[in-house]
Amino acid sequence: MRELLLAAAGKDPPLIDLDFTVFLQLAIFVVLAFLLNSLLFQPYLKVRAAREQGVGGAEDAAKAMDAQAQAKAEEVETQVAKAKTRAGDERAKLRSDALGREREVVGKAQAAAQSAIEAAKAKLDKEATATRAELEPRAKEIGREIATKLLGREVA
Repeated sequence: MRELLLAAAGKDPPLIDLDFTVFLQLAIFVVLAFLLNSLLFQPYLKVRAAREQGVGGAEDAAKAMDAQAQAKAEEVETQVAKAKTRAGDERAKLRSDALGREREVVGKAQAAAQSAIEAAKAKLDKEATATRAELEPRAKEIGREIATKLLGREVA
């Protein structure tokens, strides 16, 4: 009926009808906001914060472990480089010792060979001298025999 009166007066009905239900709706909203906040939103936010803290803590721990592993890897590489250097030095020392020993052995062998050669030469010279001394008196006779055999006649 009221609408008819308003329509007759040439006015549109109001968009919002303000009466006691507005306060009832406001009270329901406040109660629901309090309940939802305490029963739903706050527990959800706590769980989410705990999850972020757990993930962030795990990420921090992973970063710390990665840095520690990197430091250990660098330390191992340093130790390997030092070991390679020591091995190279030891190899060079052993090589120089071996070369010195080789020179010593070769020198002794050369000295022994040289003395053996000199002894053989001396022996050959001695034998050659002895053979010459033995064959010299017979040299003319041997020469005649050879000439006779070559010419086929007697040589004077």
